[in-house]
Amino acid sequence: MSSVANVVVKRQGRWRHWLLGLSTLGLALGLPALVVAQSPVKGAAALPPVPIESFFQRPAVLAAKLSPSGQKLALTTARGGNRVGLVVLDLTQPGAQPKRAATFADSDINEFYWVGDNRLVFGLRDLEDAENSRRYGPGLYGVNPDGSNLKQLIHRQNAAPDFFIADERMLDGKYRLLMVPEQQPAVAPDEVLIGLHESGPDYEVTHISPMWLNVRNGRTRSIDLKEPPHTLRWMFDSKGEARVALTHHKGRMGFHWRGPGDLNWRLLAESDELDPPFEPEAVDDLGNLYVRFSDGPEGLKVLSRFDFDKGVPRKPALVVVPGFDFTGRVLGGHFGERALGVRVISDGEQSIWFDEGMKRMQALADERLPDRVNRLSCARCGAEDMVVLVRSSSDRDPGRYYLYEAANKRWQSISIVMADIDPERMATVELHRIKARDGRELPVWLTQPADAKSGQALPAVVTVHPGPWRRGSYWEWEPYAQFLASRGYLVINVEYRGSAGYGDAHYKAGWKQWGQAMQDDVADALLWAQQQGRASNKACIYGAAYGGYSALMGLVRHPDLYRCGIAAVAWTDPFLLLQGSWIGTDNISNYARKYWLPQVLGDAQKDKALLTANSPLAQAKQIRAPVLLAYGEKDMIAPIAHGEKMREALHEAGRPPEWVSYAGEGHVWLQTNNKVDFIRRVEKFLAQHLKSEAP
Repeated sequence: MSSVANVVVKRQGRWRHWLLGLSTLGLALGLPALVVAQSPVKGAAALPPVPIESFFQRPAVLAAKLSPSGQKLALTTARGGNRVGLVVLDLTQPGAQPKRAATFADSDINEFYWVGDNRLVFGLRDLEDAENSRRYGPGLYGVNPDGSNLKQLIHRQNAAPDFFIADERMLDGKYRLLMVPEQQPAVAPDEVLIGLHESGPDYEVTHISPMWLNVRNGRTRSIDLKEPPHTLRWMFDSKGEARVALTHHKGRMGFHWRGPGDLNWRLLAESDELDPPFEPEAVDDLGNLYVRFSDGPEGLKVLSRFDFDKGVPRKPALVVVPGFDFTGRVLGGHFGERALGVRVISDGEQSIWFDEGMKRMQALADERLPDRVNRLSCARCGAEDMVVLVRSSSDRDPGRYYLYEAANKRWQSISIVMADIDPERMATVELHRIKARDGRELPVWLTQPADAKSGQALPAVVTVHPGPWRRGSYWEWEPYAQFLASRGYLVINVEYRGSAGYGDAHYKAGWKQWGQAMQDDVADALLWAQQQGRASNKACIYGAAYGGYSALMGLVRHPDLYRCGIAAVAWTDPFLLLQGSWIGTDNISNYARKYWLPQVLGDAQKDKALLTANSPLAQAKQIRAPVLLAYGEKDMIAPIAHGEKMREALHEAGRPPEWVSYAGEGHVWLQTNNKVDFIRRVEKFLAQHLKSEAP
C-alpha cells in the first residue's frame, strides 16, 4: 500500500448522466431496476405536479451491506410488507431468490451488521409510532442469513421479551451495541462489543462499561479495561481493542489513550466541553490516532494523525477541506494496516483513498457514473478480486445501488432507492458564498426548480435549518426542498452563524445570537437572492425546531420581508427551553441546562432582558403576517406547550394562527400519512400567500 500523503480536497463540478448496459439483480428482490429517465418532449402537454406522496415514500432500500467475503448482500426494505425487514441475497447464485432473514409485525429493523459471513445482528425501532420508538430501546437480535437461529440477545428496554426467540441469557435493555469487529484471520466471528449504560440522577448516562457478547449463544465475558471514571465514549481498533476513552464530567471532557501493548491509560488532553483542543476521529491497527482540530484564522477543522511524543496533532494536516470543516470518516484498512482512506464532505461527499487499488476503483466508478456522489463499500478492498457495492446519488437523484465484481469486471444494478422519483423533474442544488451585513461570509444553498427560466425571479421560501449548532445542507437530494421547488418556489437555505461545518469562528459567532445576528443572516440571504434577480418580493419563512423559532422571529424582526411564516415543532419560549416546566415535560438533560445551554443560548437570569427581547412568545404582538403552527403531541424536545402558548399569544394579539397537531408523533414525524397531511397544508398555505397578488 502506498504511503499516506497530505490531501487538499477540492470541490467537484457536477452534472447529470445515466448509466446504461447493466445486468439487473433488482428484479429478483421485487425492487425497481435501473430506469433511464426521459425528458419531456418539446411542445408536449405539461406534466401534472409530482404527487406529494412520491417525495415522502419509504425508500425501497434503506441500507445495504456486503458480507465480509462479498458473497452475500443484506438489505433493509419494506417491500413485500408493512414493516422494514432484513433481506439477504446470495451473490454466488445467479437468479437465486432473496431470503427474508427477519421481519416483525410491530417494529422495524433500523440497523444491522454482519458478524462474519454467516451471522447478522440487528436492532429494532418503531418507525410508525414516535412514543414507542422513544420508550423502547433497540435491543439486539442475532440471525443467520437464511433466517434460521433467530435469537433475542438484549432486551428491548421497557418492552416485553419475545419468548419465542429470547435467549435465556438475554441481557436487560441498559446494554447497547458498541462495535462489531472486523473478521480476523483464524478467529471465529462470534462476538461483538456491547456496553452497559449506567445512569445517575435525572436519567443521565454517567458511564459505559464494555464487554463481549457471543451472538450465537448469548454468553458474555468481561474486559478488564481499568477505564478512567466517567467514560461515555469509546474507540476501538478493528479487533475490538479499546484505544480511546472519552470522559465527560461537570462540564469538562478528557481524552485518554491506550496504545497497542500498553497496560495503562494516558491522558492526552482535558478541557472545557465546548472548547476541546482536538476531537478523536478514529484509530487504526498500527496504533495511529486520527484527530480533528481547528486551524487557521477561521478555525476550520482539519484531519491529522496525533503526535504522541509531542502531545499535539501533527502538522501539516493530513486532510484539509478549504472553506469547510473536515466532516466525514476515516475508512478502515486491512487487518493490521493503516486506514485505506477518508470520506469527506465539502459541498458534497467525496472519498479520498490512500490505497492504490481503491483509487483505481473510485476512478472507475466516477468514470462510469460521472458527476455523482459514488460511495464505495467493499470486500477485499483494493484487491484484484474485490467485490464493491456502489451507492450513487446526486442533487436530483435520491440514489441507486450497483454491484461491481473486479474479478470479471461485471457491473450489476441492484435497486433504485426511491422508485417514484424521476431525476429529470427534480431541482438542482447550488452553493453560493455571500457577505452578511457585517461582512461575515455566509454559505447559501439555492434549490432551483427544474423548469425555471433564466433570469426569472421566483416566489421564495426561506427555509431555516433546525440546528442551530449543526450544518444545514449538502449537495444531495432532500425531500422537503425538492417538494417546494416542484411547486415553483426558489428554496433558500442559509448556513447562518452558529451553524457547524464552516469553522469555529462561524460556529461561535452564533453564541447568544438567537433572534439577532443569526436572524439577520437569514434575512440577508433572501435580500441577496432578490438583488440577484433570483427571488421575487413574494417570500415566506419556514423551519422546524430552531428553524421554527427563527421563522417566528423573522416575522418579528423583518416584517416587511415575509408574507407568511411556517413553524413546525418550534421552540417559542427560550425560558421554557432553558429551565423546563411541569407544563412542558421534555428530555433535555439537566447536564445540558447547567453546562451547555447557558453558554450558547443564554443564562435565564443574567441574560433575561436579551432572551425576552428575542422570544417569539414575548414578542407575539409584533407578528402581523399569517402563521402556520404544527406540533407532535408526544414531542419531548420541543413539547407541544411551546406551540400552545404561542397559539394563545397570537389569539390575544388578534392574529390567530393556523394550527395542526399530530397524535403519537414526536420531534420528527414518522408516519407517512402525517408528513403528507402537513405538506399538503403547507402547499395550500404557501399558494394562498405567495401565488396571490395581494400581500
